[in-house]
Amino acid sequence: MLNLEQYHTLVFDCDGVILNSNHLKIEAYFATAKNFGANDQQAQALVDYHIKLGGISRFVKFEYFLKDILQRPATQADVDFLLHDFGREVRERLANCEIAPGLHELRAKTASSNWLVISGGDQAELRTIFAERELTALFDGGIFGSPDNKDEIMAREINHDNIRQPALFIGDSRYDHESSSRAGLDFVFLHAWTDVPGWQTYCAKHGITTLPDVQALLHYPC
Repeated sequence: MLNLEQYHTLVFDCDGVILNSNHLKIEAYFATAKNFGANDQQAQALVDYHIKLGGISRFVKFEYFLKDILQRPATQADVDFLLHDFGREVRERLANCEIAPGLHELRAKTASSNWLVISGGDQAELRTIFAERELTALFDGGIFGSPDNKDEIMAREINHDNIRQPALFIGDSRYDHESSSRAGLDFVFLHAWTDVPGWQTYCAKHGITTLPDVQALLHYPC
């Protein structure tokens, strides 16, 4: 039985957990590839790689796009173009996407817990979007993202005593589970908005607690 009362820290992924944005990120990757001059097949290959490596930084994905899909050098100019264009595509879509129902109620029920966001998304972009959506104040522990990866962020924040054990990571991808487990955090998988194929099999194999969404957490002791 999940007992939120025991946790000093709650760590949230963003896409598919706080924001219903996984499908929007897929649209943004496809559009960015097309804007760069890729054909539909190449753009879809980038989308497939993004889905396969959910939670991994966009820097890694665009390097793969250039080197492995387009078979060209990953120059800084091309990477910068892709990052800038993708950021624009994402911001347009995330300005109005759905926020997880129950998020504010859960914050009130876990008032003694430290809350953080640790995402594969760009950190500056995340902080801007959270400020625009009036979500920043919920996360007293901070909002963190790439270019640092989740392993690096969790190790740093644990070292700074910003993630205090026991701690729970609330995510929707394999990388969320793998990185949080390496850091010694408990994990719960939210599946309502996930884009991970075969998540049921993965979660059953690893004995992961699954819930549909943030609102479902309100039914557990806080």
